[in-house]
Amino acid sequence: MKNIYVYYLVSMPPFLLILWMSSTDIISSYQFFFLLLFYACIYRTYTDGKRLAEKGIIVSKDIWKMIIPGQRFRYLKELYLQ
Repeated sequence: MKNIYVYYLVSMPPFLLILWMSSTDIISSYQFFFLLLFYACIYRTYTDGKRLAEKGIIVSKDIWKMIIPGQRFRYLKELYLQ
């Protein structure tokens, strides 16, 4: 995921799908909460960490550390702009 377009194509559709399912009442508010929590804590942690690891900014074994609050802001420029 060195390419920023691939990164956005991988990270945004699940979030948009969760929002769409919530707005059309396919899922309940509890399901929305847990899906959003899973997306933010598990899925985005992995995708952000994987992107940084493939760019050589962090080591692969340190992907899990992206769950620590503030880590995404530390690598903001590398994740979202480059």
